[in-house]
Amino acid sequence: MAKQVPIEAVFEAIGRVTYPGYAADIATLGIVEQVTPLPDGGFSVMLRQATARDEVMRTVAERVHHALAHDLGIAKVEMRVRRIDPELGEQTGRVRLEGTKYIVAVASGKGGVGKSTVAANLACALAQLGLSVGLLDADIYGPSIPMMFGTADERPKSAGGQNFYPIEKYGVKLISIGYFLGEKAPVIWRGPMVMGAVRQFLKDTLWGTQDFLIVDLPPGTGDAQLTLAQQVAIDGVLIVTTPQDVAVLDAMRAVKMFRQVHCPLLGVVENMSHFECPDCGERDELFGRGGGDTIAMQEGIGVLGRIPIYPELRGAGDDGMPLVIKSPAHPASAAFLELARRVTAAMAPIEAN
Repeated sequence: MAKQVPIEAVFEAIGRVTYPGYAADIATLGIVEQVTPLPDGGFSVMLRQATARDEVMRTVAERVHHALAHDLGIAKVEMRVRRIDPELGEQTGRVRLEGTKYIVAVASGKGGVGKSTVAANLACALAQLGLSVGLLDADIYGPSIPMMFGTADERPKSAGGQNFYPIEKYGVKLISIGYFLGEKAPVIWRGPMVMGAVRQFLKDTLWGTQDFLIVDLPPGTGDAQLTLAQQVAIDGVLIVTTPQDVAVLDAMRAVKMFRQVHCPLLGVVENMSHFECPDCGERDELFGRGGGDTIAMQEGIGVLGRIPIYPELRGAGDDGMPLVIKSPAHPASAAFLELARRVTAAMAPIEAN
């Protein structure tokens, strides 16, 4: 039996493979879906077809094969491409949301990992890059976007009939169940009502023309996630986790769910990655280390961002002003801006189709 090359080395080699015509690597762009060790020492690599141009995907597959077979000396490399049926959207009811170029969902396997904080600051960071952005709070049972943007007392204006205008703050268009029910009103709904609310927010909100719609999903793998996956063509999903083992385990369940419903995964965001003392500069990994890397290695997706933990990050959300807006020079704000740049870069292959 041939000696197995460490999977870390395989991911490192794949991470040097760039998408044709772009500087970004294919792992960062979410094109690498899965890397599986084979019993004979080889590896199977599953790529997501990011373009209708078969010649481009052949080039990507050839580059990956060369990186593993030539550079690492792996004797057996199986390359597979998961093709997206061009009629899949029509068959499942998925459509492009009119006027919106890209839809990016922010998801997590469990609550308490800072998913809404990531979604809010990512939306603001994209807006600071000069892009037009909408933010849909699909966390029906625990909507927090109104509080994070200081808009809990506002109500969307009707546009006649079923349509309504989103609320705008900090250059981001917002919609949330919290605007309709009040900040403290509980949502005691069964699944069909949740699914109906998500559909209404998507279709009846007058989003206008925008570059990105960020969707803050509830934790877990339930009705809101399935409704989004069935209704619109999602361009990518960000999985938010903390470094601790229990969060990683639940995050991997979320990864598998989105794969089953054929939603492309952009990568992992490791929130609360570490704390750096402002006085002495000492770095403390309060919640452990390597959670994002564990998901990346086991699921074959990249780590797009590591967000440090700071009291200011929590305080900014409580004060109704995301940290990216309140303190643009803060280290955590810089991490969100870098995440926004990587998310934008990940859309490049879609733009090239």
